[in-house]
Amino acid sequence: MECVFGLVGNDFAVVAADTSAVHSILVHKSNEDKIMILDSHKLVAASGEPGDRVQFTEYIQKNVALYQFRNGIPLTTAAAANFTRGELATALRKNPYSVNILLAGYDKETGPSLYYIDYIATLHKVDKGAFGYGSYFSLSMMDRHYHSGMTVEEAIDLVDKCITEIRSRLVVAPPNFVIKIVDKDGAREYAWRESVKDAAAASA
Repeated sequence: MECVFGLVGNDFAVVAADTSAVHSILVHKSNEDKIMILDSHKLVAASGEPGDRVQFTEYIQKNVALYQFRNGIPLTTAAAANFTRGELATALRKNPYSVNILLAGYDKETGPSLYYIDYIATLHKVDKGAFGYGSYFSLSMMDRHYHSGMTVEEAIDLVDKCITEIRSRLVVAPPNFVIKIVDKDGAREYAWRESVKDAAAASA
């Protein structure tokens, strides 16, 4: 029951994701980070089958790094989104990935941006987006409270509203969320919202 959502504010983009690793009726862990730092100024928040999610996001991360290594300049956020979309489209006709992606980034020329890429290789530039069962609640909250030019404080408050709504309305709501932000200073972890902590493994 994954929940991934994000939005673009004034000179930054923020993404949040649940941190539950589940299979069938089992929760394996509740601190799985589903938001990858793609490079210094890009974030990839992914949902979908765990194997596809990890393998595909790592594949994109390494290829973006390879492009920068070969050419001496990083891909723009738009270029990274189009590359990701192209790889999903190619795989769609061979061995498709069951993965949905929100790609957030910051470019000096164009500022912050957020791209919605789903498992059938649909690509859209959006101001706000969400995937998973949590999207039913987070999208409605963002429709009500989102406005362009939000400050970091306003955006985090909206993210917290979305998390609260998911926790209170979704029957199998994930307990923990991670929030990451990207702006002119780079991509970084902003905060965790935890209601359950993984118990430390008992020593032998």
